[in-house]
Amino acid sequence: MYEATFRIADAGGLAALTADTDARVELWCNDHCDLLSVTGADDAMLDRLERRFGVRESLRRDGDLVVVTEHCLREEGTTVDRYLDRHGCLLVPPLRYVDGATVCRLLALDSADLSACYRDLLDDEVRVSVEQKRSAGTVTPGSPLGADELLPSLTARQRHAFVTAYEQGYYEIPRETTTEAVAEVLGVERRTVEEHLRRAENKLAAVLAAHL
Repeated sequence: MYEATFRIADAGGLAALTADTDARVELWCNDHCDLLSVTGADDAMLDRLERRFGVRESLRRDGDLVVVTEHCLREEGTTVDRYLDRHGCLLVPPLRYVDGATVCRLLALDSADLSACYRDLLDDEVRVSVEQKRSAGTVTPGSPLGADELLPSLTARQRHAFVTAYEQGYYEIPRETTTEAVAEVLGVERRTVEEHLRRAENKLAAVLAAHL
């Protein structure tokens, strides 16, 4: 199974509410109504949501906002549903809206299906970019993707080097050790440790960036 994160630049629907703001919206669709989780919401965000989409219930706490809408909002703004159906891809909730764009995570059994979906979007002049594409393994029960599936695939040496460096205090502020000291613990050359750490950090950063 393969996963891709698409960022669709659009000016409609919920995405428009996040343009030029710090607000980030997550949409959990329930067909008849939706649950919106808004972080970084200003005082006027609830009013804008109510006027534009209709609000059934809401809860405000410490700058975060949870809203139940009057109806399903999946058709508001850019939607990828017809492209997903065409290529047998699945949408992993929630849909995210940030910086005026829609961010969606897609799953497919064949990576070629994700590529074909992307090309169709481009052919229809949708402004889309791929933030991440990777092998996702299997989907685990209890959540759309389990913790193991959210983590990148590190080699055994990368994992060992990263965990050892962490345990030795390499990522503390200020650092409590050096790559040379970590290399001594592992019994390898300093340059080898640094290479393993760079590759592990690059993989971890790519996964985290896609979910921020």
